[in-house]
Amino acid sequence: MQRARLIGLGAMLVLMAGCATTTPRPVETQAQSGRASRVPDGAVLPFAQVVQRVEPVAEALCRNRGNVRDCDFRIIFDDRPGVPANAYQTRDENGRPLLIVTGPLLRETQSAHELAFVLGHEAAHHIEGHLDRQQASAVWGAVLIGSVVAASGGDIGSIEAAQRLGAQAGSRVFSKDFELEADALGTIIAARSGFDPVQGAEFFARIPDPGDVFLGTHPPNAQRQRVVREVASQLQ
Repeated sequence: MQRARLIGLGAMLVLMAGCATTTPRPVETQAQSGRASRVPDGAVLPFAQVVQRVEPVAEALCRNRGNVRDCDFRIIFDDRPGVPANAYQTRDENGRPLLIVTGPLLRETQSAHELAFVLGHEAAHHIEGHLDRQQASAVWGAVLIGSVVAASGGDIGSIEAAQRLGAQAGSRVFSKDFELEADALGTIIAARSGFDPVQGAEFFARIPDPGDVFLGTHPPNAQRQRVVREVASQLQ
């Protein structure tokens, strides 16, 4: 009976996943929302000044989209010794969205436009609900693979191992789509904040290209830059 329930739940989740939409949404035009004053090409601004421009724009767009309840971003600069170059979005114990940029990554950016795009991209992950969607996909993978092993007569240890593998694979199924969604919405956020997202996306040209790997977490850099250019062209 337990195996039958697992299989039934797995089938239901497969059907639910088939209904998911992971393509970037239509962009909103400039007429729908004003922009901040334009930042000069190649400008280098202090971290705090970039945050002052990007944060209110991201929060307003978050509230307008209505996908998530908490739109009060806290943007953190992490310059602890030994932290790697990274920028990521998470939530604190109260569910408040956190955008974290480490010192090494900040020093890799060559203009305020690049930093603004990074912040917009990470804010977009929260606005689009990617953490919750990734967790749901992980549960789907765990139940699906676990139910297959259970149905084939696997013992508890085998089922648990299969569930761990399924969760890992499931969490990556839509990873590339999420990154492209965040690039598209991050482009809008950066532009509305007064930055040039195309200049911002030049950051991709200097980081290692992940390539088009099955179940990879990030799409090829060229594809990401193309999405930014396409969305930015609709904002002119």
